Amino acid sequence: MTLLRSRRSKLVLFFSLVLVAGALIYGYLINQRAQLIAPAPTPILYDRSGAFLAQIGHSDDASGRVDYGYWPLEQLPDRFVKATLALEDRRFFEHAGVDPYAVGRAAWQNLGAARHRSGASTIAMQVARMQQPESRSFVHKILEAGTGILLTLRYGREAVLAQYLRLAPYGNGSHGIAHAARLYFDKPVADLSWAEIALLSAIPQSPTRMNPLRPQGLRRAIQRGHQMLDVLLKQNVINADEAEIAHRQLDNVQMPNLPRRPDALHLILRYHDLIESGQISPASASMPLIHTTIDLGLQADVTALARQHLDHWRSAGAQQVGVMVVSRQTGEVLAQVGSRSYYGRHAGAFDYTRTQRSPGSTLKPFIYALAFERGLLKPTDMLLDLQEGASGIGDADREFLGPMLPRQALANSRNVPATNLLRTIGLETTFRFLRDLGLHDLETPADYFGLSMAIGSLPTRLDRLMRAYGALANDGQLQDLRWAREQPQPQSVRIMSLDTARLVTSFLSDPQARLPSFHRYGSLEYPFPVAIKTGTSQGYRDAWAMAYSEKVIVGVWVGRGDNGTMNRMTGAGTAARLVHDIIDRVHGNKPGDIADARFPTPPDRKPVDVCVVNGQANDNTCSQTLVEWLKPDEMPKTAAMQPRPDGNLKPLPISAVAGRIKGYSPANADASSPQIHLAISTPARNSQIWRNPEQPAVFNRLALKADVQPHVPQIVWYVDGEPFAITDPDKPVFWPIQSGAHRFQIRLPYRDETSAVVPVYVQ
Repeated sequence: MTLLRSRRSKLVLFFSLVLVAGALIYGYLINQRAQLIAPAPTPILYDRSGAFLAQIGHSDDASGRVDYGYWPLEQLPDRFVKATLALEDRRFFEHAGVDPYAVGRAAWQNLGAARHRSGASTIAMQVARMQQPESRSFVHKILEAGTGILLTLRYGREAVLAQYLRLAPYGNGSHGIAHAARLYFDKPVADLSWAEIALLSAIPQSPTRMNPLRPQGLRRAIQRGHQMLDVLLKQNVINADEAEIAHRQLDNVQMPNLPRRPDALHLILRYHDLIESGQISPASASMPLIHTTIDLGLQADVTALARQHLDHWRSAGAQQVGVMVVSRQTGEVLAQVGSRSYYGRHAGAFDYTRTQRSPGSTLKPFIYALAFERGLLKPTDMLLDLQEGASGIGDADREFLGPMLPRQALANSRNVPATNLLRTIGLETTFRFLRDLGLHDLETPADYFGLSMAIGSLPTRLDRLMRAYGALANDGQLQDLRWAREQPQPQSVRIMSLDTARLVTSFLSDPQARLPSFHRYGSLEYPFPVAIKTGTSQGYRDAWAMAYSEKVIVGVWVGRGDNGTMNRMTGAGTAARLVHDIIDRVHGNKPGDIADARFPTPPDRKPVDVCVVNGQANDNTCSQTLVEWLKPDEMPKTAAMQPRPDGNLKPLPISAVAGRIKGYSPANADASSPQIHLAISTPARNSQIWRNPEQPAVFNRLALKADVQPHVPQIVWYVDGEPFAITDPDKPVFWPIQSGAHRFQIRLPYRDETSAVVPVYVQ
């Protein structure tokens, strides 16, 4: 007997300990779960005129589901609360999170196998389940009950009800009544009619079966909505007249077609990143609507134009495109095309407005701007376009253009003057300036990029170029791009003087200065002021065009997803054409006079007719002139003002470089010498010739020039030991550029006189 009593005591103790342990574990679990938590509200994006752009949702990588909404309520909507409680939990304000009557009724129905069974889940229990979705097992039901009680005791009934209205599913990925009201009826909850309230209140019990965007689901939701209206009438929430009107409206409810997301996935992903990084946030958490700066009409047109041009360029190897259009005055982004198609071939998922690429010659305007800022360059300084010495960068077009004004050198996109300017300014100084412009954030030493930084060795992105060109377009003020109305207005920083910005703008918008490299009335010219700079990287891998008018800044990149080469696709021949069509779309058929259309000029400068041969003021003896804008202390002397010897002779300024370019005889030639002097003046010995893909293919030739004294009727040009051409020594010969090492020599026909061999390497 004693042994039996001892065993019974041990069993009682054991089960007591189990119960206590279970109670402790249960208490711990419900305490951990009894927190009001919710995903962050997801925003809806609209374009600048209020048209739907996109929803940014929470994605589940495992299921592939995307959820939207979770908008908090500033205050509980009285009518919707009454409807929800009438359907979901009519004794909500009487129990503490678990309804004993509903539990008993559900148990009786289950035991009696009743045809119609009702659930026992209260609003608080449903909140617990929505926050911690798990299987509908008995154990989890017990956890939900305990969690519901603790939530109610800890936060109060109104907070629990608000949480339910924030989390409840309303179909099609929508969560929360505020989001559902906006999604289905485009109105706030407070403006919903009783019919709309009845319809929406019916959905959470079975969001899939009662999906209002499907005919069968809508019929089910309407049917249940009628039942809910009857309950509201029975409980005196609504009167008979309101019920009659609501029933009639419910029978005739028309669900709108959800707006289709525009074909702008790269743009939407950009906004997703801006929101995630905190750069853009809605003005109100309870109504997280973001009004973007995008013009969807322009976005659609730019997308269509980009694809049309790519179709035309496909045979030349172009696969992808990146485009941005920005308001010049405000810096607001109006359109962005990240690639031909996000889901298309050739790495379409990459956003080429955010991809590092070689910029070709598009950085040259900033090198000229820095030279002007540092006082290292004046508009009348003569820059030399000539390859000299055994090393350096040269142009490989029709011929070197010799002495040039800065306006011409930049407008013609000449490599040699740009790299010489870079050398004068200093690599490190230029590298820092380009970083200050936001064109890169690299810590790599400037020496790594070298002088070729001026022609594309320093990689950058289209969106960075848009920001930097904005400084040129806005009188030297640099500011971040603006993407949404809710985004604070970016603060501008002066990165260069107004004088410099306007001077460079005048260079880039002067069609006459682009001659001879770029012909008139092509893709670079407009009937109104447009500043434009093109760029092409080595191997024709990237083709760029950056332009700005009085309204917009437009940037275009064209290339391949695999970073491969295209077939002689230049910025002027491709990207500039697309830019032209986009600017025409923005401006419409705006009339203009090419001759007198210009941007605002530097206020402290005056127009001067300058001779392009020597940079001096024209005294009616110069056959080629350009109008240049000069400060008073930059006014050049005319040739007539130069010191003269006695008599009627007027000596011309002497330049050995210009003489070689123009084919003049050396000033100190000894005509009495019987020795025939044969020499090659162009190209120079051991020249390293770099292709300039900016130039059209027809210009892709090297000018061969001879220096022969005294004059002879003919000479023979030899290339790599083989006769190439017989010509007058005073006339240049054009050799089609071929990559690799080559040897040039001239000889006299039927005689032994030869020049020295001139080795040249072409890249």
